[in-house]
Amino acid sequence: MHIAVLNGPNLNLLGEREPELYGRITLGEIEARTRERARALDVEVSWAQTNHEGELVDAIQRLKGKADGVMINAAAFTHTSLAVRDALLAVRVPFVEVHLSNIFAREPERRRSVLADAAVGMVTGFGAESYRLGLEGLVGFLQARRGG
Repeated sequence: MHIAVLNGPNLNLLGEREPELYGRITLGEIEARTRERARALDVEVSWAQTNHEGELVDAIQRLKGKADGVMINAAAFTHTSLAVRDALLAVRVPFVEVHLSNIFAREPERRRSVLADAAVGMVTGFGAESYRLGLEGLVGFLQARRGG
């Protein structure tokens, strides 16, 4: 099973950007933890981060026929990008939306996700654990869909 993990803008600054909100863990540390959990689940993981909307759309489009599922933290694009939404719908790969902070407890403009209604599920507000929870949920969903 192959799960693609896609990360949007400014997540490369984790650990130094607003640590009171996002914590001190870096994206590299989250990646290492996610890969370790994926190995335990016997799942292959690919990982990408970009600050550019078009690059994120391109990365999503490349997943068609290559990934069984997607875990995406689209960051600010969550609230604004119909292009990211359209790409996810076009590739028809089940996805879970993850967020470090609870987007529903944030500023009004961050309380809306243009991706959520198309997602298998959403994990929000558990910090770095959101990635582990999202991975486990997505893998469980895919295994159940396959019948085992």
